[in-house]
Amino acid sequence: MRKLGPTSRAFLTVLAIVGATVTAAGTPAAAAQPAGNGVTTGGFRPAPITWAPCPEDPTDPTVSCGTLRLPVDWADPHGASFTLALAKRAATDPSESEGPLLINPGGPGGSGVDFALAANQFFSPAVQAHFDIIGFDPRGVDRSSPILCSTDLLNAQPFPVPASQGDYTAQIAYNKQLWADCRAHTGALFDHVDTLSVARDMDAIRAALGQRQISYYGVSYGTLLGQEYAETFPDRIRAMVIDSNMDHSLGTAAFLHTEEATDEDSFEQFVAWCDRDTTCALHGQDVNALWTQLEQRADAGTLTTPGTTEPVDWFTLTSAAISGFYGPMWSKLAQLIAELAAEPQPSTARATANDPTDLTNYPIPIFCEDWTLPVSGYAQLRRYFADSERTAPELRTSSLAWGVLMGCLNWTGPLNDPQQRLRVHADYPLLEINSVHDPATPYAWAVDDAAQLGRAARFVTYEGWGHGAYPHSGCTIGTVDAYLIDRTLPAVGTSCPAVPPPDQTTTAGPLVRTGSLLTGTPTFG
Repeated sequence: MRKLGPTSRAFLTVLAIVGATVTAAGTPAAAAQPAGNGVTTGGFRPAPITWAPCPEDPTDPTVSCGTLRLPVDWADPHGASFTLALAKRAATDPSESEGPLLINPGGPGGSGVDFALAANQFFSPAVQAHFDIIGFDPRGVDRSSPILCSTDLLNAQPFPVPASQGDYTAQIAYNKQLWADCRAHTGALFDHVDTLSVARDMDAIRAALGQRQISYYGVSYGTLLGQEYAETFPDRIRAMVIDSNMDHSLGTAAFLHTEEATDEDSFEQFVAWCDRDTTCALHGQDVNALWTQLEQRADAGTLTTPGTTEPVDWFTLTSAAISGFYGPMWSKLAQLIAELAAEPQPSTARATANDPTDLTNYPIPIFCEDWTLPVSGYAQLRRYFADSERTAPELRTSSLAWGVLMGCLNWTGPLNDPQQRLRVHADYPLLEINSVHDPATPYAWAVDDAAQLGRAARFVTYEGWGHGAYPHSGCTIGTVDAYLIDRTLPAVGTSCPAVPPPDQTTTAGPLVRTGSLLTGTPTFG
């Protein structure tokens, strides 16, 4: 498969096991039968999951994998079906088990199977002792009938910030061509990859596990799944943690503005750290001025990936910075900036070969089926970008927000799960937690979610940095653990103090970017 160039990578990833075969597909349940063990709320009876060694590590007895046949369209539960992939990390102390803990790492496009396989590096020993931790690849993702598109076509995407009416028109035409290509390679599931459908899949997992209720931890875009599940199946929840929260009530202007503001805040926090910490590779330098010089070189075509002649445009540069804010990985970002500043040679794009039959998993249509972010035309788009440059003068825009805006521009597919205010009436309050300086899911989103949820949730603030609050401190871990294990609600207004990350390059978890920041651009999760 062809390696995507910087702009293509930025746009593609800015979004974001085939195990043992189960027995038969789901079978009808009596219409009058109430939801309970083995049956979904809609009366669908999935087959039990057959667990077997995982292909990724077949000798590890602590993890197992399986699959589940589920409807493509929940409006036709006994029509066409697809295979959902799952992985389970067994509780280390089964005698203390509180049942299954379903998990989701966000995205859209994050692999819950991978998250479960690495759960022992993310969750505390206490959580691992009390729960069978179960992850799944949502429909359209990775091992679960992924959305597939031609790599050549993805590689040909326009620069994601149109500079003229012609560029704007070309982006719309490109999107239409791409969606037709993806639908042709993916099949009927392409029109049913929305998060509300995934919430119904999650209830089918509960039923297949034979559980009346489940616990859930979702981070980033996984919080939208938690919100959808809590709205649709409130009595199915034992405990639910939503960490780094999506606000699924925002329109185009508010969505863009809040993302741009939180990314600019994260940049300011990075600069402040570099000014005070002598370990920063840029300590003692004017980081803002240096960053401006890099952007100017990107505009002139003289900024290149260190050690190569591959060009780096300003959008990719911004994406690299946002990737560095996730952990946060400030040390790694500072080192990258230092290396970029020392590479002044002109750039020449490298020729690469590609097999025209190559396909790439492209999860952005999931977002397009969950959100409507209308733009009336090029003039309005330029007004949005002008506001972006005012809100985020150092970064110019949020590559994350702008990437999904352009990826869904003039969407012609179904809108199955549009924005609305939350209406949750859960039997037990959810636990909501968010970092104040989160680069992907702004703290303002969590505050708004908390207002929407009211008594249906308890909100905890982490005063520090990064995306995904749970693993950052003893306070955040202890608060979440007490809730998940014992269902102990924290006091109203609970706040955990900031803890500087002790190792900014190797922090474990599903949200940490590995490899070069220039190729590991951010998703919501």
